[in-house]
Amino acid sequence: MKYSIYTRTGDKGNTRIGGGKALPKNAERIEAFGALDGLNSWFGLVSTKNDCGEDIQEDMAHIQQFLFDCSSDLSIPKGYREYKLAQDHIDWLEMKIDSYSEEPEETQYFIIPGGTELASWFHILRTTTRDAERRIVTFMEQEPDEVNPFVLKFINRLSDYLFVVARVANARKGVPDVPYKRSEKVFRISGDKDSSKAKSE
Repeated sequence: MKYSIYTRTGDKGNTRIGGGKALPKNAERIEAFGALDGLNSWFGLVSTKNDCGEDIQEDMAHIQQFLFDCSSDLSIPKGYREYKLAQDHIDWLEMKIDSYSEEPEETQYFIIPGGTELASWFHILRTTTRDAERRIVTFMEQEPDEVNPFVLKFINRLSDYLFVVARVANARKGVPDVPYKRSEKVFRISGDKDSSKAKSE
C-alpha cells in the first residue's frame, strides 16, 4: 500500500497537533514549530556549502536532528508524552561553543556579518534562529505551560553557537572578521575583568 503525502484535512486552513487537537494554521503554536521547520531547511542548505571541516559538518547533522526534536516538542500538548529536548542537548552546544571559541582571535567588539561565503551563511542561520526564538517566546507568552523550557534554551544557545562558527569559518580560511567601527566593548577578553560581556542574550 502506497503512503499518501496528502490528507486533505488542511484544505480549510486547519491542522492537527499531537493528540488530535485541531488548530488554525496561523495559531501561535503552529507559527513556532513552523519557524523551526524553516530554520531546519536553511541548515540543510548551508550544510551543502560547508568547506571548513568535518567537525562542523557533523555538528550540523546533529543540530538538524535536534531541531526536529524541538519542533516535535512544540507540536504536542503538555503531558501527551515525555519531551525529547533535555539539558544534555544544551550541554552539548555549550561544549561546542567553548571548544570553537579557542580558534578565532579574541574580540571585544560587535562584528559585521560577512567575510567568507560560509561565514555569511552562518550569520543568516544565526538571525533566522533569532526569528524562530521570537516565535517561540510569543507562543510561550500565550500558553506558558505548553512549552518545553529546554527548547527555548536550546534555540537561544544555538544562535550563540552560530555566531562562533561564523567566526571559525573566517578564521580557518585566514579571513579577518570586520568589527563594527562604533561598537562599545561588548565581549570580555580572557583575564580582562573590566570589560563587559553584553552580547545579545
